Amino acid sequence: MRIDVLTKEYPPEIYGGAGVHAAELVRALRAKDGIEVQVRCFGGERDEEGTTAYPNLPQLSEANATLQTMGVDLAIAADTEGADLVHSHTWYANFAGHVASLLGGMPHVVSAHSLEPLRPWKAEQLGGGYRVSSWIEKTAYEAAAGVIAVSAGMRRDILRSYPDIDPDKVHVVHNGIDSEQWARNDDPEVLARHGVDPDRPAVIFVGRITRQKGLPYFLRAARALPPEVQLILCAGAPDTPEIKAEVEGLIDELRTERDGVIWIGEMLPRAEVTALLSASTVFVCPSVYEPLGIVNLEAMACEVAVVGTATGGIPEVVVDGETGWLVPIEQVQDGTGTPVDPDRFVTDLGNALVAAVSDPERAREFGRAGRQRAVEHFSWAAIADRTVEVYERVLRDWAAK
Repeated sequence: MRIDVLTKEYPPEIYGGAGVHAAELVRALRAKDGIEVQVRCFGGERDEEGTTAYPNLPQLSEANATLQTMGVDLAIAADTEGADLVHSHTWYANFAGHVASLLGGMPHVVSAHSLEPLRPWKAEQLGGGYRVSSWIEKTAYEAAAGVIAVSAGMRRDILRSYPDIDPDKVHVVHNGIDSEQWARNDDPEVLARHGVDPDRPAVIFVGRITRQKGLPYFLRAARALPPEVQLILCAGAPDTPEIKAEVEGLIDELRTERDGVIWIGEMLPRAEVTALLSASTVFVCPSVYEPLGIVNLEAMACEVAVVGTATGGIPEVVVDGETGWLVPIEQVQDGTGTPVDPDRFVTDLGNALVAAVSDPERAREFGRAGRQRAVEHFSWAAIADRTVEVYERVLRDWAAK
């Protein structure tokens, strides 16, 4: 069986959870007998066997970013001849998968890592391109032979956003974690390099500066934390100048009130991230939209308790009172994920963080339980097995048409 995996992100050019998922899934699939995987990704040339990268077309260098994406997608689709099935990740590659299926007559499987209707703030980033990306996603999802949702919460969102999709075509396969690469890592040199005091409690955030990650809510909630608590913000790649300016302003305000506010804007190597996670009392995931949240699994695998929003797929990963604290949220139903009562959400988030740092032994207990849960329930080998089951079902149904 030859599977062509189509993705914008692929090592070393990864900036989000979808890229991590694609890379780890490919590695696990290639370890299975009888499966050939060809990766077709965006960006600079890769030296990995079975992987082809596609740069932006020079003719579209000045075009809207969405049109540049479509140009790459057409180049990818042209190379998929001979695949038994194409599997695309995110709207960036959905167009390639859809065209490849029409052109080559093979089934197209979509992995849903996020949904354009639930990210309306992207209009700030893409302008009219957001309308095009939304059209691409809708068209690809409704035509796909199979859709993989990374959580049951995401499956509900898919069927609500695209009610014309046959529910029998939407399968739940969770994200996973490599528990050998993501594990406790005590490295004093990394802490010293970034100015982290190992003898002080710490709350850590790891994620992009985007509306869905909820960083401004956390920065407001952090005012409730005791003064000895450090804040470690591994936060970069802002979506827009506006969100960047908002976050900078909130960090500046915090720094006038307390010390130990450490902002790391660049993407760090995994070994440094695991060292920072391992030195922290609790990991915070204040997202207002999170289909699953690989970052929570990464923290749990490093034995760190999690304070996360009770939204999307987060409750399928973080067990309240066992591996962390879930913060309730009532959200506006306009696709933005905005809390109905932002002040209440900030207060509840602050209370959960205070509870976590005030009882370090309980936090450590939650961290140990989180590691066990990550290892037992979210291994990539198991997720590859489940994905192959979806492929086989889709191929059977396709042959029977």
